[in-house]
Amino acid sequence: MRVRFAPSPTGALHIGGARTALFNWLLARHGAGSLVLRIEDTDRERSTPANVAQILDALRWLELDWDEGPILQSERAERHREALDALLASGHAYRSHAGPEEVKQFKLRHGADRGFRGAERPAHPGEAAPKSAQGAVRLRVPDEGATVVHDAVRGDTRFEHVHLDDPVIARADGSPLYNFAVAIDDLDAAITHVVRGEDHLSNTPKQLLVIEAARAIGLTDDGPLPVYAHLPLLHGPDGKKLSKRHGAASVQELRDSGYLPEAVRNYLALLGWGSGDDQTVLSTPELVERFTLERVSRNPARFDEAKLRWLNGVHLRELDVPELARRLRAYLETADPPAAQAIDRHTDGSGPASPDPAERLRDAVAISREKIQTLADFWPLSGFLFHEPTLDPAARERWLDQKGRELLTQVRTALAQLDTFDEPAVAGALEALVARLAVKPREVYQPLRVAIAGGTISPGIFESVALLGREQTLSRIDRALAA
Repeated sequence: MRVRFAPSPTGALHIGGARTALFNWLLARHGAGSLVLRIEDTDRERSTPANVAQILDALRWLELDWDEGPILQSERAERHREALDALLASGHAYRSHAGPEEVKQFKLRHGADRGFRGAERPAHPGEAAPKSAQGAVRLRVPDEGATVVHDAVRGDTRFEHVHLDDPVIARADGSPLYNFAVAIDDLDAAITHVVRGEDHLSNTPKQLLVIEAARAIGLTDDGPLPVYAHLPLLHGPDGKKLSKRHGAASVQELRDSGYLPEAVRNYLALLGWGSGDDQTVLSTPELVERFTLERVSRNPARFDEAKLRWLNGVHLRELDVPELARRLRAYLETADPPAAQAIDRHTDGSGPASPDPAERLRDAVAISREKIQTLADFWPLSGFLFHEPTLDPAARERWLDQKGRELLTQVRTALAQLDTFDEPAVAGALEALVARLAVKPREVYQPLRVAIAGGTISPGIFESVALLGREQTLSRIDRALAA
C-alpha cells in the first residue's frame, strides 16, 4: 500500500486538510504501507516557501510522519514536460487557442451539456496535431463511452465522455496544470490509494483520462488503477461549510489555543469515520488498529469546537502531572512568555513557598487539572499562584462589600492561628468557620477567593490557599481589605 498526502502550499494547513493527512496516515500505518508527502506547488503565484514551512510545521505538531518526501511538484517539471510532449506527439493531447468565448460559442451551437472540443483537435487519437500549433494544451477525451470512478466511500460515479470538456492540462508555455501533474506524479510514485476531500471528485475523471492516455503510449507500466476515496465535507455545528466563524480554522490555531495533538488526532478521526462501537475516546494506537476506508461515511461531518474542547480535557487528564506540567511549560514559553518567566522566579513574596520552579508548577497543575480543558485554560485559572493578581472590580463589588470584608477579616484570623498550613488544616479551619457563623460556604470562600486570586474563579479554595502559603495568603487578604 502506498498513499500520499498532497497539500497545495497556498496558506496554512486547515482542519479539512489535517483530517485528510490523518486519514492517509492512519490508512498507511494500519496497512503497513508507505505515506508519500508531496507538495503540489503548481499555483506559482500563491505557493510560497513560507506556506510549505507552515504545512510541515503543522504535520510535525500533529505527529504525523511520512516515509517519502517532501517532494516538490515543481521539481518534477522535466518529467511533466517529457510526458506532455509524448501525449502531444501521439495525438492524445493538442494545443488550442480556445478561450472562454470560444467555449461559450461551442456550447451554444452544440448544447450546454456537450463537452467542448477544440477546433485544432486531431480527428483520431493516433493522429498528432500540427507541431506549429500554439496555445494551451488540452487532453483529447474519447468520443464515446464513459469514465467510471470507483470510490471506496461513495461507490461508482459515471462520467459520460460526451459531457466532458477536453480539459486544459498545461499552459501555453508548457507548465502543467493540477490534474495533469497529479496524475503523472501518482503514476510515477505507484500510489495505490488516493484519499482526499469530496471537492476533488470532479477532478478524478480528468486524472483517470490522463492515466489511461499515459498508459496507452507506454509512459508507464500497466497495473491496477489507484483506489479512490473521497472524504465527506466538513461543516460547522450550524450545518454550513466550515469557516473561521466556527472557531479555529487551521492546525496552528488549534495548537495556539492549547489543544493536545493526540486529542486533535482523536477528534479529527471521528469526523466522517466511525470506530464501529461508538467509542469516542481513542488513543492513536487504537485508531491505527481500527481504521479502514469501509467505515468512512459519505455524509458531511460536523466540526464542533465545543466537543473538541471536551475531548481535549479528557486526554489532558489522562496525562500524569509531571507530563502535563512539561507540556504546559512548553506551551507557555511560546504562547505567553511572561507567564513562563513568572513560573521560573524563585520565592519573591509573590507566589507559592517552594523555591523549585518545576515543583511549583507540578503542584499548581495537580490542583488545576480537573478544571481545565486546554493548556490555554491553565494560566487564567491558576496564574495567581505565581504572581500578584489584580482585583477584578466586578468581583470586588460583589464579594467585598461590608459583609464580605467582615467575613474575610474572620477568615484571616482563623488562618493566622493555624499551627500548620497544609490543605487539611486550611480546610478544617474554613469549614469550622462556616459552621460557626451559620452561613453558606460561598459567603466565606468567595471573598477569600477574590482576595487571593483577584476574581471568582480558581482551583479548589483549600488547595489554592495551602499552595499559596501562609505569608502570601495573609498578605493578599490584607491588601484586599485595604483596597
